[in-house]
Amino acid sequence: MKILITGICGFVGSTLARSLLARAEGLQILGIDNLMRPGAETNRQALKSLGVEFVHGDIRSASDLAGLPAADWVIDAAANPSVLAGVAGGGSSRQLFEHNLAGLGNVLEYAKTHRAGLLLLSSSRVYSIPALVGLPLRVEGDGFVLDDTRPLPAGVAAEGIGTGFSTTAPISLYGATKLASEVMALEYGAAFNFPVWITRCGVLAGAGQFGTPDQGIFAYWVNAHLRRRPLRYIGFEGLGRQVRDAFHPSDLATLLLAQIRTPRDGGQRIYTAGGGPRSAWSLARLNAWCDARFGVHTPAADPRPRPYDIPWVVMSNSEVQRDFGWSPALSLDSVVEEIATHAEQHPLWLELSGL
Repeated sequence: MKILITGICGFVGSTLARSLLARAEGLQILGIDNLMRPGAETNRQALKSLGVEFVHGDIRSASDLAGLPAADWVIDAAANPSVLAGVAGGGSSRQLFEHNLAGLGNVLEYAKTHRAGLLLLSSSRVYSIPALVGLPLRVEGDGFVLDDTRPLPAGVAAEGIGTGFSTTAPISLYGATKLASEVMALEYGAAFNFPVWITRCGVLAGAGQFGTPDQGIFAYWVNAHLRRRPLRYIGFEGLGRQVRDAFHPSDLATLLLAQIRTPRDGGQRIYTAGGGPRSAWSLARLNAWCDARFGVHTPAADPRPRPYDIPWVVMSNSEVQRDFGWSPALSLDSVVEEIATHAEQHPLWLELSGL
Protein backbone atom coordinates (compact mmCIF):
# COMPACT_ATOMS: atom_id res chain seq x y z
CA MET A 1 0.00 0.00 0.00
CA LYS A 2 1.24 3.49 -0.87
CA ILE A 3 0.13 6.61 1.00
CA LEU A 4 0.63 10.17 -0.21
CA ILE A 5 1.00 12.72 2.61
CA THR A 6 0.62 16.37 1.68
CA GLY A 7 2.53 18.79 3.91
CA ILE A 8 4.80 15.92 4.90
CA CYS A 9 7.60 18.09 6.29
CA GLY A 10 5.34 19.82 8.80
CA PHE A 11 5.07 18.56 12.36
CA VAL A 12 1.88 16.57 11.83
CA GLY A 13 2.79 15.23 8.39
CA SER A 14 6.29 14.12 9.39
CA THR A 15 5.15 12.53 12.65
CA LEU A 16 2.37 10.68 10.85
CA ALA A 17 4.85 9.37 8.30
CA ARG A 18 7.19 8.01 10.99
CA SER A 19 4.32 6.57 13.03
CA LEU A 20 2.63 4.89 10.07
CA LEU A 21 5.88 3.26 8.94
CA ALA A 22 6.34 1.90 12.46
CA ARG A 23 2.80 0.49 12.58
CA ALA A 24 2.19 -1.00 9.12
CA GLU A 25 4.35 -3.54 7.29
CA GLY A 26 4.97 -3.13 3.58
CA LEU A 27 3.89 0.50 3.61
CA GLN A 28 5.33 2.99 1.12
CA ILE A 29 5.04 6.69 1.78
CA LEU A 30 5.23 9.46 -0.76
CA GLY A 31 5.26 13.03 0.45
CA ILE A 32 4.94 16.50 -1.03
CA ASP A 33 5.77 19.79 0.69
CA ASN A 34 6.60 23.31 -0.47
CA LEU A 35 8.96 23.83 2.50
CA MET A 36 7.70 27.38 3.02
CA ARG A 37 7.08 26.92 6.75
CA PRO A 38 10.07 27.93 8.93
CA GLY A 39 11.72 24.77 10.22
CA ALA A 40 10.12 22.41 7.71
CA GLU A 41 13.43 21.71 5.96
CA THR A 42 14.72 20.05 9.15
CA ASN A 43 12.40 17.06 8.60
CA ARG A 44 13.26 16.45 4.98
CA GLN A 45 16.46 14.42 5.34
CA ALA A 46 15.18 12.40 8.31
CA LEU A 47 12.16 11.30 6.27
CA LYS A 48 14.28 10.37 3.26
CA SER A 49 16.48 8.23 5.52
CA LEU A 50 13.36 6.24 6.41
CA GLY A 51 12.67 5.53 2.76
CA VAL A 52 10.04 8.21 2.25
CA GLU A 53 9.84 9.38 -1.35
CA PHE A 54 9.89 13.17 -1.12
CA VAL A 55 8.77 15.63 -3.78
CA HIS A 56 9.36 19.36 -3.42
CA GLY A 57 6.12 20.80 -4.70
CA ASP A 58 3.06 22.86 -3.85
CA ILE A 59 -0.49 21.49 -3.76
CA ARG A 60 -1.70 24.88 -5.02
CA SER A 61 -0.07 23.96 -8.32
CA ALA A 62 -2.15 21.39 -10.23
CA SER A 63 0.87 20.39 -12.31
CA ASP A 64 2.89 19.55 -9.18
CA LEU A 65 0.28 17.01 -8.13
CA ALA A 66 -0.35 15.74 -11.66
CA GLY A 67 3.25 14.59 -11.88
CA LEU A 68 3.07 12.40 -8.77
CA PRO A 69 2.82 8.61 -9.02
CA ALA A 70 -0.39 6.89 -8.00
CA ALA A 71 -1.13 6.22 -4.33
CA ASP A 72 -3.82 4.13 -2.65
CA TRP A 73 -4.61 6.76 -0.01
CA VAL A 74 -3.97 10.45 0.53
CA ILE A 75 -3.57 12.06 3.96
CA ASP A 76 -4.15 15.78 3.57
CA ALA A 77 -1.96 17.43 6.21
CA ALA A 78 -1.14 20.55 4.18
CA ALA A 79 -2.86 23.69 5.42
CA ASN A 80 -2.35 27.01 7.11
CA PRO A 81 -3.35 25.86 10.62
CA SER A 82 -3.72 29.24 12.32
CA VAL A 83 -7.20 30.34 13.33
CA LEU A 84 -5.98 33.93 12.94
CA ALA A 85 -4.79 33.35 9.37
CA GLY A 86 -6.02 36.01 6.97
CA VAL A 87 -7.06 38.32 9.80
CA ALA A 88 -4.17 38.98 12.19
CA GLY A 89 -0.98 37.67 10.63
CA GLY A 90 -0.28 34.32 9.05
CA GLY A 91 -0.71 35.59 5.48
CA SER A 92 -3.55 37.25 3.63
CA SER A 93 -7.12 36.02 3.33
CA ARG A 94 -6.45 35.17 -0.32
CA GLN A 95 -3.42 33.06 0.66
CA LEU A 96 -5.52 31.27 3.28
CA PHE A 97 -8.13 30.41 0.64
CA GLU A 98 -5.46 29.22 -1.80
CA HIS A 99 -3.68 27.04 0.76
CA ASN A 100 -6.65 25.48 2.50
CA LEU A 101 -9.36 25.25 -0.13
CA ALA A 102 -7.99 25.75 -3.64
CA GLY A 103 -5.08 23.43 -2.83
CA LEU A 104 -7.51 20.79 -1.62
CA GLY A 105 -9.27 21.00 -4.99
CA ASN A 106 -6.06 19.78 -6.62
CA VAL A 107 -5.73 17.01 -4.06
CA LEU A 108 -9.29 15.90 -4.79
CA GLU A 109 -8.55 15.81 -8.52
CA TYR A 110 -5.54 13.61 -7.76
CA ALA A 111 -7.73 11.26 -5.69
CA LYS A 112 -10.31 11.20 -8.49
CA THR A 113 -7.69 10.35 -11.13
CA HIS A 114 -6.09 7.54 -9.13
CA ARG A 115 -9.21 6.38 -7.23
CA ALA A 116 -7.28 7.00 -4.02
CA GLY A 117 -9.03 7.15 -0.68
CA LEU A 118 -8.80 10.46 1.20
CA LEU A 119 -8.11 11.01 4.89
CA LEU A 120 -8.88 14.68 5.50
CA LEU A 121 -7.57 16.24 8.70
CA SER A 122 -10.09 18.85 9.74
CA SER A 123 -10.33 20.99 12.85
CA SER A 124 -12.25 21.72 16.02
CA ARG A 125 -12.51 25.26 14.69
CA VAL A 126 -15.30 24.37 12.23
CA TYR A 127 -17.73 24.99 15.10
CA SER A 128 -19.79 28.13 15.66
CA ILE A 129 -17.93 30.70 17.73
CA PRO A 130 -21.10 32.15 19.35
CA ALA A 131 -22.22 28.61 20.25
CA LEU A 132 -18.82 27.82 21.78
CA VAL A 133 -18.73 31.10 23.70
CA GLY A 134 -22.26 30.41 24.93
CA LEU A 135 -21.53 26.97 26.38
CA PRO A 136 -22.50 26.66 30.07
CA LEU A 137 -19.19 26.75 31.93
CA ARG A 138 -18.01 27.14 35.49
CA VAL A 139 -14.60 27.76 37.01
CA GLU A 140 -13.04 24.74 38.66
CA GLY A 141 -9.51 25.09 39.99
CA ASP A 142 -7.48 27.09 37.46
CA GLY A 143 -9.72 26.62 34.43
CA PHE A 144 -13.14 26.41 32.87
CA VAL A 145 -15.09 23.15 32.90
CA LEU A 146 -18.36 22.23 31.25
CA ASP A 147 -21.25 22.79 33.64
CA ASP A 148 -23.30 19.68 32.94
CA THR A 149 -25.77 20.58 35.70
CA ARG A 150 -27.25 23.04 33.21
CA PRO A 151 -28.92 22.23 29.86
CA LEU A 152 -26.35 21.48 27.16
CA PRO A 153 -26.84 22.29 23.48
CA ALA A 154 -26.99 19.54 20.87
CA GLY A 155 -23.66 17.96 20.04
CA VAL A 156 -21.93 18.43 23.39
CA ALA A 157 -21.84 16.15 26.44
CA ALA A 158 -19.55 15.38 29.34
CA GLU A 159 -17.27 13.53 26.89
CA GLY A 160 -16.79 16.72 24.88
CA ILE A 161 -17.90 18.24 21.58
CA GLY A 162 -19.08 15.88 18.86
CA THR A 163 -20.00 16.09 15.21
CA GLY A 164 -23.54 17.27 15.97
CA PHE A 165 -22.47 20.63 17.44
CA SER A 166 -23.40 23.79 15.55
CA THR A 167 -21.27 24.86 12.59
CA THR A 168 -23.28 28.05 11.99
CA ALA A 169 -21.17 31.07 11.01
CA PRO A 170 -19.16 32.85 12.21
CA ILE A 171 -16.51 30.16 12.63
CA SER A 172 -13.45 32.21 11.49
CA LEU A 173 -12.00 32.39 7.98
CA TYR A 174 -9.76 29.45 8.83
CA GLY A 175 -12.69 27.40 10.12
CA ALA A 176 -14.69 28.23 7.00
CA THR A 177 -11.96 26.88 4.73
CA LYS A 178 -11.88 23.62 6.73
CA LEU A 179 -15.67 23.24 6.78
CA ALA A 180 -15.86 23.92 3.04
CA SER A 181 -13.07 21.38 2.53
CA GLU A 182 -15.15 18.76 4.33
CA VAL A 183 -18.13 19.39 2.03
CA MET A 184 -16.03 19.27 -1.12
CA ALA A 185 -14.25 16.09 -0.04
CA LEU A 186 -17.52 14.28 0.65
CA GLU A 187 -19.01 15.42 -2.66
CA TYR A 188 -15.96 14.29 -4.65
CA GLY A 189 -15.95 10.94 -2.88
CA ALA A 190 -19.64 10.41 -3.66
CA ALA A 191 -19.40 11.63 -7.26
CA PHE A 192 -16.27 9.70 -8.21
CA ASN A 193 -16.59 6.68 -5.92
CA PHE A 194 -13.57 6.86 -3.63
CA PRO A 195 -13.65 6.57 0.18
CA VAL A 196 -13.37 9.69 2.33
CA TRP A 197 -12.80 9.86 6.08
CA ILE A 198 -12.81 13.23 7.85
CA THR A 199 -11.41 13.71 11.35
CA ARG A 200 -12.06 16.95 13.20
CA CYS A 201 -8.96 17.02 15.37
CA GLY A 202 -8.42 18.72 18.69
CA VAL A 203 -5.03 20.31 19.32
CA LEU A 204 -2.14 18.17 18.08
CA ALA A 205 1.06 18.50 20.09
CA GLY A 206 4.41 16.84 20.62
CA ALA A 207 8.18 17.13 20.35
CA GLY A 208 9.36 18.74 17.15
CA GLN A 209 6.28 20.93 16.73
CA PHE A 210 7.12 24.37 15.44
CA GLY A 211 5.86 26.43 18.33
CA THR A 212 3.98 29.63 17.61
CA PRO A 213 1.28 31.13 19.85
CA ASP A 214 -1.53 30.79 17.31
CA GLN A 215 -0.95 27.23 16.08
CA GLY A 216 1.34 25.28 18.39
CA ILE A 217 0.44 26.66 21.80
CA PHE A 218 1.73 23.75 23.92
CA ALA A 219 5.11 23.65 22.16
CA TYR A 220 5.35 27.43 22.13
CA TRP A 221 4.49 27.83 25.80
CA VAL A 222 6.94 25.18 27.00
CA ASN A 223 9.80 26.55 24.89
CA ALA A 224 9.04 30.18 25.78
CA HIS A 225 8.75 29.38 29.48
CA LEU A 226 12.08 27.54 29.48
CA ARG A 227 13.79 30.47 27.70
CA ARG A 228 12.10 33.04 29.99
CA ARG A 229 10.48 34.79 27.09
CA PRO A 230 7.55 37.09 27.88
CA LEU A 231 4.28 35.21 28.18
CA ARG A 232 0.72 36.55 28.41
CA TYR A 233 -2.65 35.28 29.48
CA ILE A 234 -4.81 36.91 26.80
CA GLY A 235 -8.52 37.48 27.37
CA PHE A 236 -10.81 35.81 29.92
CA GLU A 237 -9.79 38.30 32.64
CA GLY A 238 -6.11 37.56 31.99
CA LEU A 239 -6.17 34.50 34.27
CA GLY A 240 -5.30 31.73 31.82
CA ARG A 241 -8.53 29.81 32.41
CA GLN A 242 -9.13 28.91 28.74
CA VAL A 243 -9.00 25.13 28.19
CA ARG A 244 -7.96 22.94 25.25
CA ASP A 245 -7.56 19.20 24.92
CA ALA A 246 -4.52 17.87 23.06
CA PHE A 247 -3.19 14.61 21.68
CA HIS A 248 -0.14 13.30 19.83
CA PRO A 249 -0.03 12.72 16.05
CA SER A 250 1.28 9.20 16.68
CA ASP A 251 -2.11 8.42 18.25
CA LEU A 252 -3.81 10.01 15.26
CA ALA A 253 -1.82 7.64 13.01
CA THR A 254 -3.43 4.68 14.78
CA LEU A 255 -6.89 6.10 14.05
CA LEU A 256 -6.07 6.76 10.39
CA LEU A 257 -4.89 3.16 9.94
CA ALA A 258 -8.12 1.92 11.48
CA GLN A 259 -10.09 4.05 9.02
CA ILE A 260 -8.06 2.76 6.07
CA ARG A 261 -8.77 -0.82 7.17
CA THR A 262 -12.51 -0.26 7.62
CA PRO A 263 -14.47 -0.90 4.42
CA ARG A 264 -17.81 0.87 4.43
CA ASP A 265 -20.38 1.86 1.86
CA GLY A 266 -22.14 4.99 3.03
CA GLY A 267 -22.69 5.74 6.69
CA GLN A 268 -20.89 8.19 8.94
CA ARG A 269 -17.80 9.80 7.43
CA ILE A 270 -17.05 12.71 9.80
CA TYR A 271 -15.65 12.09 13.29
CA THR A 272 -14.13 14.08 16.14
CA ALA A 273 -10.93 13.04 17.88
CA GLY A 274 -8.72 14.58 20.53
CA GLY A 275 -7.28 14.18 23.97
CA GLY A 276 -10.73 14.23 25.52
CA PRO A 277 -11.54 15.45 29.05
CA ARG A 278 -8.64 13.54 30.63
CA SER A 279 -6.13 15.41 28.47
CA ALA A 280 -7.62 18.90 28.68
CA TRP A 281 -5.60 21.63 30.40
CA SER A 282 -6.07 25.30 31.03
CA LEU A 283 -3.27 27.66 30.07
CA ALA A 284 -2.74 28.31 33.79
CA ARG A 285 -2.32 24.58 34.42
CA LEU A 286 0.20 24.34 31.59
CA ASN A 287 2.14 27.23 33.10
CA ALA A 288 2.05 25.59 36.54
CA TRP A 289 3.47 22.42 34.98
CA CYS A 290 6.27 24.49 33.45
CA ASP A 291 6.89 26.25 36.77
CA ALA A 292 7.43 22.88 38.43
CA ARG A 293 9.70 21.70 35.61
CA PHE A 294 11.76 24.82 34.90
CA GLY A 295 11.22 27.21 37.82
CA VAL A 296 8.67 29.96 38.28
CA HIS A 297 7.97 32.26 35.33
CA THR A 298 4.81 34.34 35.70
CA PRO A 299 2.85 35.43 32.61
CA ALA A 300 1.52 38.95 32.30
CA ALA A 301 -2.24 39.46 32.40
CA ASP A 302 -3.79 40.88 29.22
CA PRO A 303 -7.59 40.74 29.57
CA ARG A 304 -8.27 42.28 26.15
CA PRO A 305 -10.13 39.79 23.93
CA ARG A 306 -8.78 38.64 20.58
CA PRO A 307 -10.76 37.73 17.46
CA TYR A 308 -12.04 34.15 17.49
CA ASP A 309 -10.93 33.40 21.08
CA ILE A 310 -13.07 30.81 22.84
CA PRO A 311 -12.98 29.66 26.48
CA TRP A 312 -13.30 25.87 26.26
CA VAL A 313 -12.86 23.22 23.57
CA VAL A 314 -12.64 19.51 24.35
CA MET A 315 -13.27 16.98 21.60
CA SER A 316 -15.38 13.88 22.16
CA ASN A 317 -13.93 10.46 21.28
CA SER A 318 -17.16 8.56 21.83
CA GLU A 319 -17.85 7.92 18.13
CA VAL A 320 -14.30 6.89 17.16
CA GLN A 321 -14.24 4.60 20.20
CA ARG A 322 -17.52 3.04 19.12
CA ASP A 323 -16.67 2.57 15.43
CA PHE A 324 -12.89 2.06 15.47
CA GLY A 325 -12.10 1.07 19.05
CA TRP A 326 -9.83 4.11 19.24
CA SER A 327 -8.77 6.30 22.14
CA PRO A 328 -5.47 8.16 22.63
CA ALA A 329 -2.75 6.08 24.26
CA LEU A 330 -0.54 8.98 25.36
CA SER A 331 -1.56 11.24 28.25
CA LEU A 332 -1.14 14.98 27.97
CA ASP A 333 1.42 14.81 30.79
CA SER A 334 3.60 12.53 28.68
CA VAL A 335 3.15 14.69 25.58
CA VAL A 336 4.17 17.86 27.43
CA GLU A 337 7.14 16.06 28.99
CA GLU A 338 8.22 15.01 25.49
CA ILE A 339 8.02 18.66 24.38
CA ALA A 340 10.01 19.79 27.43
CA THR A 341 12.80 17.27 26.82
CA HIS A 342 12.99 18.34 23.18
CA ALA A 343 13.06 22.02 24.22
CA GLU A 344 16.02 21.38 26.53
CA GLN A 345 17.86 19.62 23.72
CA HIS A 346 17.13 22.32 21.11
CA PRO A 347 17.81 25.74 22.66
CA LEU A 348 17.14 27.61 19.38
CA TRP A 349 13.85 25.90 18.57
CA LEU A 350 11.74 29.07 18.72
CA GLU A 351 14.15 30.81 16.38
CA LEU A 352 13.95 27.82 14.03
CA SER A 353 10.16 28.10 14.22
CA GLY A 354 10.40 31.63 12.88
CA LEU A 355 10.10 33.54 16.18
